[in-house]
Amino acid sequence: TGLLLALANLDPAPESVPINALVPVPGTPLGDSDPVPPLDFVRTIAVARILMPTSHVRLSAGRETMSDETQALCFLAGANSVFTGEALLTTPNAAPSRDAALFADLGILPESAP
Repeated sequence: TGLLLALANLDPAPESVPINALVPVPGTPLGDSDPVPPLDFVRTIAVARILMPTSHVRLSAGRETMSDETQALCFLAGANSVFTGEALLTTPNAAPSRDAALFADLGILPESAP
């Protein structure tokens, strides 16, 4: 929450706040880390939304391993954006077809990139 507080105190507030779920990569310092429990991740999204109501709170790295239910809770908690495409910097991204199916199930209409 310290980082979220620091971001929330910026003037102006950040336009975009990507929230990553750790993707442990073997051989790296956090390679043996346990995943963040899904409800803790959802709470992080909710805190970001409350602290930064005008920012795009983006689901970022780690979505590929999240259940649709966890992602749905993230949207209900205030996430309003995702990163799309084949890969992020070091991890794969959710497949566009999976995103389309999830958005259709949730009644979410994607907006076009600027």
